[in-house]
Amino acid sequence: MDFHPQPTPGTARPWAFPAPERGTLHNGLTVLRCHRPGQQVVAVEIFLDAPLDAEPEGLDGVATIMARALSEGTDKRTAEEFAAELERCGATLDSHADHPGVRVSLEVPASRLPKALGLLAEALRAPAFDASEVERLVRNRLDEIPHETANPARRAAKQLSKELFPAASRMSRPRQGTEETVARIDSAAVRDFYEAYVRPATATAVIVGDLTGVDLDAVLADTLGGWTGEPAESRPVPPITADDTGRVVIVDRPGAVQTQLLIGRIGPDRHDRVWPAQVLGAYCLGGTLTSRLDRVLREEKGYTYGVRAFGQVLRSAPDGTGASMLAISGSVDTPNTAPALDDLWKVLRTLAAEGLTDAERDVAVQNLVGVAPLKYETAASVAATLADQVEQHLPDDYQAQLYVRLAETGTVEATAAAVSAFPVDRLVTVLVGDASLIEEPVRALGIGEVTVVTS
Repeated sequence: MDFHPQPTPGTARPWAFPAPERGTLHNGLTVLRCHRPGQQVVAVEIFLDAPLDAEPEGLDGVATIMARALSEGTDKRTAEEFAAELERCGATLDSHADHPGVRVSLEVPASRLPKALGLLAEALRAPAFDASEVERLVRNRLDEIPHETANPARRAAKQLSKELFPAASRMSRPRQGTEETVARIDSAAVRDFYEAYVRPATATAVIVGDLTGVDLDAVLADTLGGWTGEPAESRPVPPITADDTGRVVIVDRPGAVQTQLLIGRIGPDRHDRVWPAQVLGAYCLGGTLTSRLDRVLREEKGYTYGVRAFGQVLRSAPDGTGASMLAISGSVDTPNTAPALDDLWKVLRTLAAEGLTDAERDVAVQNLVGVAPLKYETAASVAATLADQVEQHLPDDYQAQLYVRLAETGTVEATAAAVSAFPVDRLVTVLVGDASLIEEPVRALGIGEVTVVTS
């Protein structure tokens, strides 16, 4: 019997995060394009400089409703007709609002990119904001809020933001609005917000995929190039202030069999030189199933299915005035809430006293840097990261340089960053659980003043 020869491995090729080409259309729209041979599904990300802190007072959530309404009909097509045209293209269109602004995401087969970009341009240039469609979106959003409140993780995140930021700050309130503010939103409010902040001169389009045979310049000129708008006036960006005095807030959920933990504070954004070391240190602390927190709380004690430590950018600024949320999250069974917190604090104190090991650092670097080629295998993942860089005012090569800096970061530097990120006396702890069972044991830990809220 003859066998085919055994395949031999090829030569390993160096990998780097894809570098985009940057340009500007005549209407002021910034375009980042990235040709990725073989990626036949093209991903498009549009960043609109319509941040949450620009929402009118009392209308929190209008950015979210506007984002959702962009695909609910235009001056040429009803919502049903617009959805049918997208379906004919094999395209998906999604959008959401966050603190930096609004993101619109499109995925479409490369062969139908021109048609899909035309529909996207139509949605951006002339959305209908029909009163009945906006009313439907408002009702949908009002229906979502009770479900979010019932979700322990979402409820904990809401409470942590309320605790950290002053009441006047937009960051202290839910991103997608409250029942009271969303109920006030109508089509006129949505259109006013759109006309004030959505325009090509302050927007960026990121296009990633196999662009072979696509005259992208011509396609853009025929689609997004027809989008017009007046230049935007400069808008002051409010400073970010936070109170991370160590304390514990229990959101009472009588009868809860688990307690949701969210422990956090405010840290620097990605412009700070400490960011790579902070990423590495947080990963060693709680980035994977083999991290310190999981080794103790999951493997040794059996308190939880997993605990994670991470940093999430809230708003970024070139002058370093942005901020990130540094947090530890997870859930534990109710009787072990206080023991789990006690052991978590012991892990943090041991980290400060003894530091990370070289082995922990090496595994973290390998995991973070080694999986990058797989993480960015799709056009959508590359486009989303490039759009993140745009909204965070970072250079186009930031992600590529981040991996270089991660590989260069030593154990001592990673330890210092992790200890600085999670000081035991400057953490706000939110617990969503049964206060009658957990309040006194948690109070006895002495990790901060304990208060209980019921709403």
